[in-house]
Amino acid sequence: MAYSIIETCVSCHACLQVCPSEAIYTGVKHFMVDAKKCTDCEGDYADPQCASICPIEGAILDGFMQVTNPPGSLTGIPPARLQRMRDEIQAR
Repeated sequence: MAYSIIETCVSCHACLQVCPSEAIYTGVKHFMVDAKKCTDCEGDYADPQCASICPIEGAILDGFMQVTNPPGSLTGIPPARLQRMRDEIQAR
């Protein structure tokens, strides 16, 4: 099942550089994954390379449409705490 990149992608080129199957290409608004080429990095790496390098939390989904790097995964801040912090800042 192929991975997919959603509209939160900032087109930083990080995933493009590390995809072993060259399945990532430039779309109209953001990078896309060619489902016919994507191998989920099986046989090459333990983890999908696009998801492991992506700096945008939640921008890459697996074949089940689940986020591969959910909010808090890059910062180490649990999502509930992050939301409380955002709410506190907005209340100021």
